[in-house]
Amino acid sequence: MTAPVFVVEEVPAGPEFVLDGPEGRHAVSVKRLAPGEAVVLTDGRGGWAEAVVKAAEGKDRLLVSVSGVFEEPEPAVRITVVQALPKGDRGEVAVETMTETGVDAIVPWQASRCITQWRGDRGAKSLAKWRATARESGKQSRRVRFPEVAEALSTKQVAALLAEADLAVVLHEDRDAPSGALATAELPTTGSVVLVVGPEGGVSPDELAAFAAAGAHPYRLGPSVLRTSTAGTAAAAVLLARTGRWS
Repeated sequence: MTAPVFVVEEVPAGPEFVLDGPEGRHAVSVKRLAPGEAVVLTDGRGGWAEAVVKAAEGKDRLLVSVSGVFEEPEPAVRITVVQALPKGDRGEVAVETMTETGVDAIVPWQASRCITQWRGDRGAKSLAKWRATARESGKQSRRVRFPEVAEALSTKQVAALLAEADLAVVLHEDRDAPSGALATAELPTTGSVVLVVGPEGGVSPDELAAFAAAGAHPYRLGPSVLRTSTAGTAAAAVLLARTGRWS
């Protein structure tokens, strides 16, 4: 079993560090960590430290001994998923599984056929839930570089993002997608891949045209049609395996 991960504002250089606050409470009162057990402290931005528990103090303070400080480099190929807003809690499910899989950034997209609308306080609360889910899933999956969750973008803004990518992909439900299967796409060896996942109703013709003008290509995943909340995870798995990050 790998060591549990806890988030800190700044990675401690050592030799000792006190983990307190909500993370300390979770370590002491929920995980009930004991002296001698290993933990990982991370800032979620690639910095992390190996540490060993020395003692628990009260209900929310964990004293640890830091044995090493490290920095995980940025991936050679960065994968961003533009996720159309799903209904209900399916958005958090998508964020959770994409984080576990290894996506580097997640961009909420208000597509024209989305039933869910992010406006005002509801939009702010939904975005906060997505970001909290990415953080918690990052910890659970033992990541030290958590995915960034951006502000929700319009179709015009998504097109601008696609225009800057080294490979821009729009997942298409048609078995005869013009560019073929994602598993056969020519991938960059460095740079960025931006992948668009449409809503349950599909990407509209106007949106497809805007994305095509930005240089995006329509690809299919396979013979079956996936829900919007699972398509990004499946596509990311295909890309991660092919870029060597799962080797």
